[in-house]
Amino acid sequence: MSKSPATVKVKAQAKRTASLALAATAATAALTLALVTSASATAGTGAPQEGLAAAAAPSVSGSPEGAFSRITVFYGAYIDAVYDGDGTRAKQLRAAYLSAPLQRELAKWEETNHADGVLRAQNVPLEWKVTYVDSGMGTTHATVTLTWSGSDTTQLHVQADLKTRKILSITG
Repeated sequence: MSKSPATVKVKAQAKRTASLALAATAATAALTLALVTSASATAGTGAPQEGLAAAAAPSVSGSPEGAFSRITVFYGAYIDAVYDGDGTRAKQLRAAYLSAPLQRELAKWEETNHADGVLRAQNVPLEWKVTYVDSGMGTTHATVTLTWSGSDTTQLHVQADLKTRKILSITG
């Protein structure tokens, strides 16, 4: 049984269409891989690469009403003050964000350990990250990860009062 010319033509067109679709898919995948590889190879440089669209700018948000936001704001500002050598500002931040009992506890800890009680270290971290853990029984809990030279990290567990938004404890 022989095939009619119309059947041969339709099958050839279908085959060509499938080949074009496959080629287009492969080209799209290759281009996507090239862009992703290029972006990940240059991640962290802070500047968009020539020919590539800039990624969304980082953002930080918070609320003066939230205890978790207060923990985040405190650690960011406190680390900046210590990094800048601004002891006066660091003391002001402690007075504003830490409960009186915690301030007394940290003074004792610092006298014994000869280190900064808020950071639990003698140095200033290169990076910090605050992660929400949970809230309950009138308090909110967060983990503060401090990154030092290399990839060494320290995790601190921080608790704040939901009503006063003052930091009640720092352990770790």
